[in-house]
Amino acid sequence: MRADDWYQRQDAPDDFSALHQRTEELYRIPDSVTDEKQEFEAAAVMLRDIVVFPHMISPIFITPGPNLLAIQDAQYKYRTVVALIQRDEDLDEPGEEDFLPIGVEMAVGRLLTLPDGNNSALVQGRRRVEILEFTQYEPFVKVKVKVIAESTRVDRTTKALMRTSRDLFERCVQLDRSLPEEAHLFSMNINEPGWLSDMISTAISLPFKERQLLLMLPDPAERLKRINHMLAQELDVLELEDEIQTRVQSEVDRSQREYYLREQLKQIQNELGEGDIFTRELNELREKIENRSLPEEVKLAAVKELDRLAQVPPMAPEVGIIRTYLDWILDLPWTEETEDNLDVKHAAEVLEKNHYGLPRAKERILEYIAVRSLKPKRLRQPILCFVGPPGTGKTSLGRSIAEALGRNFVRLSLGGVRDEAEIRGHRRTYIGAMPGRILQTMRRAGSINPLFMLDEIDKLGSDFRGDPSAALLEVLDPEQNNAFSDHYLEVAYDLSRVMFITTANSVGSIPPALLDRMEMIEFPGYIEEDKVEIAQQFLIPRQLEESGLQEKELVFQRQALSRVIREYTYEAGVRSLERELGRICRKVARKKSESASYPTRITSALVEKFLGPPQFFQTEAEKADEVGVATAMAWTESGGEIMPVEVVVLDGKGNLQITGQVGEIMQESAQAALSYLKSRSEQLGISPDVYENLDVHIHIPEGAIPKDGPSAGITLAAAMISAFTGRRVRKEVGMTGEITLRGRVLPVGGVREKILAAYRAGLSIAILPERNQKDLVDVPKKARESMSIRLVSHMDEVLDIALHADTPKPKRVRGKTKPEAESTPDSAEPSA
Repeated sequence: MRADDWYQRQDAPDDFSALHQRTEELYRIPDSVTDEKQEFEAAAVMLRDIVVFPHMISPIFITPGPNLLAIQDAQYKYRTVVALIQRDEDLDEPGEEDFLPIGVEMAVGRLLTLPDGNNSALVQGRRRVEILEFTQYEPFVKVKVKVIAESTRVDRTTKALMRTSRDLFERCVQLDRSLPEEAHLFSMNINEPGWLSDMISTAISLPFKERQLLLMLPDPAERLKRINHMLAQELDVLELEDEIQTRVQSEVDRSQREYYLREQLKQIQNELGEGDIFTRELNELREKIENRSLPEEVKLAAVKELDRLAQVPPMAPEVGIIRTYLDWILDLPWTEETEDNLDVKHAAEVLEKNHYGLPRAKERILEYIAVRSLKPKRLRQPILCFVGPPGTGKTSLGRSIAEALGRNFVRLSLGGVRDEAEIRGHRRTYIGAMPGRILQTMRRAGSINPLFMLDEIDKLGSDFRGDPSAALLEVLDPEQNNAFSDHYLEVAYDLSRVMFITTANSVGSIPPALLDRMEMIEFPGYIEEDKVEIAQQFLIPRQLEESGLQEKELVFQRQALSRVIREYTYEAGVRSLERELGRICRKVARKKSESASYPTRITSALVEKFLGPPQFFQTEAEKADEVGVATAMAWTESGGEIMPVEVVVLDGKGNLQITGQVGEIMQESAQAALSYLKSRSEQLGISPDVYENLDVHIHIPEGAIPKDGPSAGITLAAAMISAFTGRRVRKEVGMTGEITLRGRVLPVGGVREKILAAYRAGLSIAILPERNQKDLVDVPKKARESMSIRLVSHMDEVLDIALHADTPKPKRVRGKTKPEAESTPDSAEPSA
């Protein structure tokens, strides 16, 4: 307890002359005289729950007993006493071992008698002393002590500690209202480190154990370090208290201020006749409707609803319905429009910067911008449909188009939407009715001409609640969407300035009427070369950034990227590729964070180390020319593949068997190829009687993968003819094309992917239908120059190219003549 706190409890005079007088009395008492060993004997005062520090004045309370007798004896002899500090403040009868080994010599001032019969006095600490022995117990305790000499030298470290202590103590004085401002001034005038630490220890509120610890530290520097730690803790608590108090005070002030302002506002409104809140809201709504640039029909409907709202009692349930309706009208963009950026060059740069390939989509957007720049009298917004496998960049291209045009971009996913009201909204007669998702998205767009992307339009469903795809007919029809009708608004909304882009994975599930309103742009699956470029330009920089790596810290070789594409992903898009690249980057990032060595260049050999064993295997070309084995070029959603077709002729009854999970169309192609073979038996040198005693087994390897389509027709025919004639099929030839019964070769699709698959597999000759010559424009130049692409129109041309001319000598098989076939070839591992 500090002296000023203590005297506030006493009946002190109004002025402080009495306090000053008592303090002067303390200073007049001399220190005890020591011998040559710095020892002396003095009466002892046992303090139970208080610690007195040297140089400091503190109040103590004395109960009748040994302590009072010791103080009276000391005052009679005009001497100091020794304060013994009890270790545990809960002990009632302590022994010698229950006191700290270090005490304090102190001078005791005039005794004051309290109303309860006890006494109090001011004491001034003088010196720290070491308790040597107890020399007397009755009538009071005497002890022999030795003075502990403290260093007063101030070096650089001590000076820094003192400065820190003063700064922290100053902040505590500012925040702690119980500390007087003079305490900091007093600390500024103390030049001894020990005195400063004792002064601060007395001033701040510390637990009893902490005060004991500070008393037991004779080194001033150590005490200052400890004091700084305690001051920092005390400062944290004080700052938190100040923050809480300030917050509470500000809340109270704000509440009082708001209450005062509300009362004033209420009186002003009463004077102006505008005291009704409901009336004020009506006036605000009317002003908003007048200030908004609304179409005439919409403004009339809003004013009509506002008049209805004015006639309805304020507590009626219909108030909320009408108010919500008016809020929707005011929030929707009716005339707000963003200006299009019609710079074709800028748009081309944006599209090229954000996307690789996709020439048809980019060209269509640039055409639209070019037409807009010429300012035709009437311009229809294009309604495009991006169709392609997942991960080919359909949605992200929509964002890039919006960026190129400078339009707001909004997206609405239609996947799983089954309720027609999701598109057109519910009528206001229903509780909780809202506009459809079209108008909800337009409000989010904030302009009447955004780029509106309708994702997954092929995933729309239909049930007893209606057909959402039918509701989209009005949205996506340029002849109708200038007056789109939502069931909630019941006024026409203009969607003709919106640029709609839809996305789908396939067009098979899109209704024909809806499909007719959209311009289809196909997104083909990326080939390996495209994926390598996309990975280097977009995927790797993004994954490096997400993994916390610098752009030059990790480099992927093209061979490594090709291996990841071929052996660890099987897709048309690049999502799985990005995930695998992200796995590599994260593993490298972990090694870097652990300060372990990590590669800076990812080679083909390191791919397996990071990603584990390969997950997919690419079909390779045949190793040798064989009988009954031809190579087809197939298209899949993940790109092109080569597909071996194996035919074996067995003794039987003329049956045809085809295996390998083959679809109906491919089975029909096999039947057509066999019929063509039979019709050409004479030209091919095959006896017509052979077919009755032989079975034909056709197998397409990798039987777990479904296969279908007519494009393997000429391959099936070539493999059958090879098996029956014994002529070997050239291993370097790949082929695709549909066959007719007359041997004509019809065009097929997926030429670009098929040619590239043959090129990657090492084939040198590719046989295509003559009518597919137009598709060679899309084939990369490198593949066209490296391979010999033969265009055919009849099966005879296919046989001349694909089969060897040599025929083994015939041998007799069960009375029939048949060519000598080579050993049945082992099936090569395909990748369908």
